[in-house]
Amino acid sequence: MSDTQTEVLDIFTRTRALLRGHFVLRSGLHSGHFFQCAQVCQYMPEVERLAELLVGKLAGVQFTTVFSPAMGGLVIGQEVARRTKSRFIFAEKENDRLVLRRGFKIAAGERILVVEDVVTRGGRVQECLDIIQGLGGVVVGVAMLVDRSEGKTRFAVPMIPLLQLSFPTFAADQLPPELAATPAEKPGS
Repeated sequence: MSDTQTEVLDIFTRTRALLRGHFVLRSGLHSGHFFQCAQVCQYMPEVERLAELLVGKLAGVQFTTVFSPAMGGLVIGQEVARRTKSRFIFAEKENDRLVLRRGFKIAAGERILVVEDVVTRGGRVQECLDIIQGLGGVVVGVAMLVDRSEGKTRFAVPMIPLLQLSFPTFAADQLPPELAATPAEKPGS
């Protein structure tokens, strides 16, 4: 593990953003680990450091706008936008689908970086890509604090994770005995 990965993992552990137990993820999968990025996002020095490290990985990626899905990507997306002096907009849920509201507009050809906190299956990120492309924007990449997809999630644009971890996930009917014996929590994303 690199020094950066060790530092990021330490930040998540110290702020109790990395939890252990039995969790039902937004994707419906179950896991013994959960990233509750809202925990780290209450500490601005840690948010600033995570964004600094993530922006450091964006060398050569040119964009004018950062776009995040609500709720998870809001804090880190806004901090990445602040550090790069970019415009920041977000999508939010309406009838369980992400939509662009609040008068936000995307210009044809606008170069946009999607920023998310944690990606497991990438459903919300894909919704963001669809919104942007449907409005004529150009997605230049997807930056995230944590890619926990075990290398399975792929998008049609480059992925830029700050940390890649492969905590196993399980379908509800395929839980290992130790996980099945622990009551499941659904802490929210």
